[in-house]
Amino acid sequence: MTHINPDPDPDRTTGLEPGGGVPPGETPPAESSMPEAGPQETNNPPKGWAKGPLTLILVLAVLVAAFFLAYALVLIL
Repeated sequence: MTHINPDPDPDRTTGLEPGGGVPPGETPPAESSMPEAGPQETNNPPKGWAKGPLTLILVLAVLVAAFFLAYALVLIL
């Protein structure tokens, strides 16, 4: 891989003062993108909930709701 310097060369860039400053009213040069941003991702985990944890959460929610419903019925009767 070759490395490409993303910073502009102040000697060859128009609009830069000696030392790399930008005069008033002048737009500074834009940063270039880095073509070598990183390694290619090959192992991305799936998104979303797995079936096991989601089922466990739903079962617990139903059990809690059933407990409070039974408790309310005991208080009423």
